[in-house]
Amino acid sequence: MTASIIDGKKVAQEIRAQLTDEIAKLKQQGIQPGLAVILVGEDPASQSYVRSKAKACGEVGIYSEVIRMEASISETQLLDTIKQLNQNPNIHGILVQLPLPAHISEKAVIDAISVEKDVDGFHPISVGNLVIGSDALLPCTPHGIIELIKRTGTQIAGKHAVVVGRSNIVGKPVSMLLLHENATVTMCHSRTNNLAGITRQADILVVAVGRAGFIGAEHVSPGTVVIDVGTNRLESGKLVGDVKFDEVAPIAGHITPVPGGVGPMTITMLLANTVKAAKLYGRPQK
Repeated sequence: MTASIIDGKKVAQEIRAQLTDEIAKLKQQGIQPGLAVILVGEDPASQSYVRSKAKACGEVGIYSEVIRMEASISETQLLDTIKQLNQNPNIHGILVQLPLPAHISEKAVIDAISVEKDVDGFHPISVGNLVIGSDALLPCTPHGIIELIKRTGTQIAGKHAVVVGRSNIVGKPVSMLLLHENATVTMCHSRTNNLAGITRQADILVVAVGRAGFIGAEHVSPGTVVIDVGTNRLESGKLVGDVKFDEVAPIAGHITPVPGGVGPMTITMLLANTVKAAKLYGRPQK
């Protein structure tokens, strides 16, 4: 058996094509979805992410505004900027690029963003709605993972899903989303005993630990859907995932590559959240 490759780029393009049509219809109603991204400091990786987001917005027709702030700004200045964006009717989504300088509270910044404009899905109320199954703007990477699994043709309901990693950004929310899809979910982490014994029971295996090659052939059973969320840069410069692709691909039923798997979905679901917020809360521009 050789796994079918889950092409995240292709799925992302399909979703973006749908979003382009939806945005065109919204514009006919006088509503142009708008996304504001705040970038604090000059971290090279953050700058690259922000450029990618702005480019993606332009391609589908979302108004994009990038607000660049010095790393030395005060927390109060940043919160004041967020408050202004909360009140701006032309902005439907607000994203503050993480990480932030040490003197600024990440929690205070996330809490300050209006829930209606929380396109990252990180606000405590958004997280609470996710847990109880109420409608919410979902965290982008976990939402993208669910889309990728569904597009393999896999019926999630009734399956045993094992999630390796318990971060607030991926592990916990994707576990909740899998549960809402009626999977039986097991969460594993750094203190899990007999990890391979548990992961071999998985019909769906999601790996998000940030450790290159953490999951190998001994962790996977034939036919498993393997979603590799890891993005690790080796000393050689090569980008690899948390899964040993060459070992696992011959065993799995479906597998995401790195790069080109989960990565393209994250920005795509950010665009989808911005469009959803515009549909729910947007008002025609005067």
